[in-house]
Amino acid sequence: MNASYVVPRISIQSIAQLAKGSSWRLGLQHVHESDLLLWVTKGQGLAVVQGVRKGVGIHNALFIPAGHLFSLDLGKQGFGLAIQLPARSGIGLPDEAQHLRVRDVHAQAEITSIVEDMQREQAGNRPFSDECVMADAIRLSVWLRRQMIEMGDADERSAGSEAAKRLSQAFCALVARDFNTGKPMADYATDLGVTPTHLTRSCREASGMTASEILTQCTLHAARELIETSDHPLQNIGQALGFGSAAYFSRFVQHQTGHPPSALRRNARP
Repeated sequence: MNASYVVPRISIQSIAQLAKGSSWRLGLQHVHESDLLLWVTKGQGLAVVQGVRKGVGIHNALFIPAGHLFSLDLGKQGFGLAIQLPARSGIGLPDEAQHLRVRDVHAQAEITSIVEDMQREQAGNRPFSDECVMADAIRLSVWLRRQMIEMGDADERSAGSEAAKRLSQAFCALVARDFNTGKPMADYATDLGVTPTHLTRSCREASGMTASEILTQCTLHAARELIETSDHPLQNIGQALGFGSAAYFSRFVQHQTGHPPSALRRNARP
């Protein structure tokens, strides 16, 4: 075995742990650097994945590839597991987001068994446990693709017309890439060859949010993450997110949260 080979790290935690005790971390539109598989085992709620609204309930699997815009609200009674997998890991995970309502009890038991095996290996801290977890991740990828084949499109009940969904998805792909440039919503509409009014209407139909709301949520999520978890100067965070001045950045955060950036940082520290 090549001594330089490093097995990518895989994280398994509850959806509540993924939110780190703050509802905004999942409730606002945002992107992850890793691929994310969510397995919901209790409760029901709403997800907006790449600009398309989806009702989520018990025994639902959501797969969100790295760089895809999404939010999730399961409510206080919801529970599930979140498996973060390395992006572009080469284990056969799909390139597009997936929402699967898994009704077959054998399929439900299978994913539960795979995830429990992964958790057991990580907790055991035995030699080569990372490699064993990666092998289980390949099993998880196979499980996901089998469910996609079995269900096809028959179980898709997301809101909005197909044209609205496609435009909303295209907009979200651009937002995930460019939200930190400070580009206004109207410029995204121009890039997509539509009017701001048409883009806003389509996003609202497909996702339940306007285009401006999606862009604002994504920017706010990135701002709060940097404010509350890093020591970067606040004005540098504003610049990194495309704000023309520290004052404009502070007003944006204050308007969206009711608190200035300095207070959010102070309140987040133990």
